[in-house]
Amino acid sequence: MTDDQAGGRQAPAAPAIELRGISKAFGPVQANKDISIRVMPGTIHGIIGENGAGKSTLMSILYGFYKADEGEIFINGRKTEIPDSQAAIAAGIGMVFQHFKLVENFTVLENIILGAEDGGLLRPSLSKARKVLSELAVEYELNVDPESRIDQIGVGMQQRVEILKALYRQADILILDEPTGVLTPAEADQLFRILDRLRAEGKTILLITHKLREIMEITDTVSVMRRGEMTATVKTADTSPEELAELMVGRKVLLRVDKVPARPGQTVLEVDNLRVRDPKGVERVKGIDLTVRGGEILGIAGVAGNGQSELLEVLGGMRPGHGQIRLNGTPLALEGPGSDGRARRAAGIAHVPEDRQREGLIMEFHAWENVAFGYHRDPAYQSGPLMNNAALLRDTQAKMQKFDVRPPDPSLAAKNFSGGNQQKIVVAREIERNPNLLLVGQPTRGVDIGAIEFIHKQIVALRDQGAAILLVSVELDEILSLSDRIAVMFDGRIMGERLPGETDERELGLLMAGVSGEAA
Repeated sequence: MTDDQAGGRQAPAAPAIELRGISKAFGPVQANKDISIRVMPGTIHGIIGENGAGKSTLMSILYGFYKADEGEIFINGRKTEIPDSQAAIAAGIGMVFQHFKLVENFTVLENIILGAEDGGLLRPSLSKARKVLSELAVEYELNVDPESRIDQIGVGMQQRVEILKALYRQADILILDEPTGVLTPAEADQLFRILDRLRAEGKTILLITHKLREIMEITDTVSVMRRGEMTATVKTADTSPEELAELMVGRKVLLRVDKVPARPGQTVLEVDNLRVRDPKGVERVKGIDLTVRGGEILGIAGVAGNGQSELLEVLGGMRPGHGQIRLNGTPLALEGPGSDGRARRAAGIAHVPEDRQREGLIMEFHAWENVAFGYHRDPAYQSGPLMNNAALLRDTQAKMQKFDVRPPDPSLAAKNFSGGNQQKIVVAREIERNPNLLLVGQPTRGVDIGAIEFIHKQIVALRDQGAAILLVSVELDEILSLSDRIAVMFDGRIMGERLPGETDERELGLLMAGVSGEAA
């Protein structure tokens, strides 16, 4: 009997998770350095940090994807070896990944039991899972039709299936990696209600997110990582978004977009009855109309996959379409000769694509080569019939200095820059062309808070110079703070248009879910 028990006092609960001195290196890169953290049972513990801070590596060690070079893991007070994910599951740990690990042509029920079947016969496993699933749905308000196929349900429901998979395997500890990245605001609110219910039932939740608003709304405690080290752990009630941002970056960060009201000029872009089909013949953009004037930012809000990507690709000359688009009153080709990216650039359209690594850069090429892409025929880059590499190097060096690309080395391959600095290279290449129209997709996806602030400033500065900007983003905070007008897309159509000062996330979320403007 312990002294506490003898005295009638209950010993304090052991941490649900305790990591002691965790270190992990990949070659010369120290991803985690002597990290210690305690997560108490029945709490929601947030972990935040810039890209490359080491968050994902730390969670991968906890879930058995990586083995730490040094350090110890304790689960509920007991030292635990976690060499693989099966060991993590056996220790009561479940993980919900940012990109769901579901088989799309399987039913919900089949996905739940996948990898956790009881013997070689499926019927008993399915029968057991159906009963357990019904009990979990009631207990945690995780209602989902077990017979629905994954490709027939929305992403919000798919996320519930991932949570149910973990609970079915009797997880008491849940790791959620960027869980709201593909959700509407209403779906995110529902997720938070589910997490609150799980916490009330005694589950322990580790929440990895870059959204400070979510940290402040749902967590009990938050840990901050910077450059592979744990820099602070604080009670959420005792901190603020501004303090957390400063802890993440190491300096004060402006969390709002600092801009004067727009002064729109003449119409630059006109889109009439634009229709776009994908390679399978499915119509992705269904007859939309929109205009963008010089000196304004039109933000396109919507959950990913509702036609925004196809809209940007047609306007940028990356795929054909049908309808009419005019730039400063001049029609532009939508298919055939003159409809490609080269013609668009010649007309004064610059394009920051949504996926910088697949569409904006060639990762194996040097930074100075990437800065030339699409503009390699510029006379400033020519020396007779050959490229003037010296001029290109000077130009790249100047852009790197202006856009604070780190390290400012033009000879470095694109793959060796962080995500934020890769994005800065793409943004610098396009903005420095002083375009009439800038198409920009997901400008700060996977970008550090400090780089977000910088990229936003560059977009606003281009607007203030008189350019028209069409912005596509799944981040409502970004849409609301950066846009001068907002259009919402759902299922390939424009559901409505709003002014940022006259709407809110709730109304935009309803439009994003397909609720008509009047009902919203």
